[in-house]
Amino acid sequence: MAHILLVEDDDSVRAFTARALQIDGHTVDQADDGDIGLEKAAAKGGGYDLVLSDIRMPTMDGIEMAKELAKAYPDLKILLMTGYAEQRERARDLSAIIVDVVQKPFTLAEIRTAVAKALAA
Repeated sequence: MAHILLVEDDDSVRAFTARALQIDGHTVDQADDGDIGLEKAAAKGGGYDLVLSDIRMPTMDGIEMAKELAKAYPDLKILLMTGYAEQRERARDLSAIIVDVVQKPFTLAEIRTAVAKALAA
């Protein structure tokens, strides 16, 4: 199974998503903001199979984090998620460095399917 970094500032969404991924047997490290996500990725030398991140976060958003991760670890798979249409539009410019954008709110089945597709990409 995969080693996933989950970056989400909403505690309940982060807990729900982590449980969903753990059901599939994935190991999930968690961060509550993009800057912390970057630190965790650096500490592992980019050694994640996937980074799953919210776009809108208070300190460093997921788009900025994705850009930094792509510079440092160009082969790292990144899957973004958002509940805001304008954030989804911003992510379109990142098609070269992200796998997809998952629309929130999502069900347990939807996030598990999106992660499986991202890992297979």
